[in-house]
Amino acid sequence: MPTKETEQVKRRCRFCAAPLEHVFADLGTSPLANSYLRPGQLHQPESFYPLVAYVCASCYLVQLEELSSPIDIFSDYAYFSSFSDSWLQHAQEFFEQAINCFGLNKKSLVIEIGSNDGYLLKYFKEAGIKVLGVEPAANVAKAAIDQGIETLVGFFDHCLAGKLAAQGKKADLIIANNVLAHIPQTNDLLRGLHKLLKPEGTISIETPHLLSLIEENQFDTIYHEHYSYFSLTTLERIFKDHQLALYDLEMLPTHGGSLRLFVGHRDNYEGKTGASVRQVLAEEERKGLKEISIYESYGDRVLQVKRNVLKGLIGLKETGKSIAAYGAPAKGNTLLNYLGIGTDFIEYTVDRNPNKQGCFLPGSRIPVYSPDRIAKTRPDYLLILPWNLKEEIMEQMAMISSWGGRFILPIPDFKII
Repeated sequence: MPTKETEQVKRRCRFCAAPLEHVFADLGTSPLANSYLRPGQLHQPESFYPLVAYVCASCYLVQLEELSSPIDIFSDYAYFSSFSDSWLQHAQEFFEQAINCFGLNKKSLVIEIGSNDGYLLKYFKEAGIKVLGVEPAANVAKAAIDQGIETLVGFFDHCLAGKLAAQGKKADLIIANNVLAHIPQTNDLLRGLHKLLKPEGTISIETPHLLSLIEENQFDTIYHEHYSYFSLTTLERIFKDHQLALYDLEMLPTHGGSLRLFVGHRDNYEGKTGASVRQVLAEEERKGLKEISIYESYGDRVLQVKRNVLKGLIGLKETGKSIAAYGAPAKGNTLLNYLGIGTDFIEYTVDRNPNKQGCFLPGSRIPVYSPDRIAKTRPDYLLILPWNLKEEIMEQMAMISSWGGRFILPIPDFKII
């Protein structure tokens, strides 16, 4: 029988292969965050997996073990980017910026890894720029293909990158928005990006910032399809290891605080690191992200948030208040399962995505309806699960004030608005 010591030796960092011996956050067990249940599945068992994030003491990459394969998670996917108005606006603004910054024209090729339903590539296509999407979820890719957006259905890796490069399909711009976290083979992914990029091209990467996760108690963004959680300190090291150079970045409010990174071949950008990159690296060091203690103490903060949210919800229920939720995001499923909350607290949730309506949340088995149910049932409180879209949601649901309804935000701590 393996001992604790031998299990730790087997558990190694997916980037640098150092032993993983330090726990960042232990969220118990949880089902796959996007494994929504149909009514006919309610009497069937669900699979739960340990949800424990570790941190590498060598490169400071926060990561989950690969307990479920990407094929199980992404082959049939419930998330469609185009159902968020604010995300579509974010995509259009990036398109307008990219056209100017990278000098794109009708001879250019833009490739997006994890292109989802074509939410971003459609803007480039409409401008007459050649596009190619790579999307593993066939059901989501179909929405892009139906719009005339060329999309390869499959997982991106260095083999696919080599095939595309051999066909003359190297990219002037590669876009990888919220992709790094979703691919457990980090080194293979970076090899592929390097191979697919033209000598003078740029890779634009958006990824949630680990510093925001720590400072804003965003532990609910930890779920099984997010295999890795990145600081800029770790990313810079990863890029260097793959002959790439991080030359500029932008700080974004998306997903509770993200980094938009601009990366090119190291031969072109060696020694050309922008001031914004240096500033964020210095901030991370100043705030302790190169010290293992900051990671090991995070679990205590997570426990305190759990107690506060449960205390707040229990207080409302004991006074007879009704509570519904808005949204059926993956992060909400982490939160609900970690807190042990089901229909005893939350009567139902609503979501604009028709692919989720009529389903039940994994683990908690809270039913999902369309947003018009809110006006019909008039709950006293509306718990916003996708708190990163709180402004958009509070604007859409402003009518709850007409019956005295109020909003609840669970992250970074329990708050009633």
